[in-house]
Amino acid sequence: MSVPVPGGQRRRRAVSALDSPRVLVCDDTDSVRTLIAMNLELEGYDVVQAHDGQEALDILSDPNAPLPDVVTVDALMPRRDGWWTVAMIRTDPRLEHLPVVMVTASVQRHHRAQAEQANVDAFIAKPFDPDELVAIVGVLASGGRVH
Repeated sequence: MSVPVPGGQRRRRAVSALDSPRVLVCDDTDSVRTLIAMNLELEGYDVVQAHDGQEALDILSDPNAPLPDVVTVDALMPRRDGWWTVAMIRTDPRLEHLPVVMVTASVQRHHRAQAEQANVDAFIAKPFDPDELVAIVGVLASGGRVH
């Protein structure tokens, strides 16, 4: 989560035992989205779900909702895909700091290169290891880096 600081900028807030890290999970496949959400919720995360990139951006743009600590996004989705979603996050000064994990079946070398160019913080191939996903989200939610 982030908190306002002087000058209108936002900075990450430390996660406390009383405050569950929030994750926005964006995937068009119900079973995958549910699997990701379930694994994160079992570890104490507060999970918000989106069916595609447009819904994710609508959630992120809601001024009354707290920002997530981490966003997971699939690359290929109808309406607005993960590449569009990441580009919108990275070009919005209010959102650009958010860690993004791309969880996708699009795992060819050029997709990984595209993810690096888009400044994705982590890239996980489907089918994924739930423990790896939870570990990566945990590192990113606490302000760490993966690569």
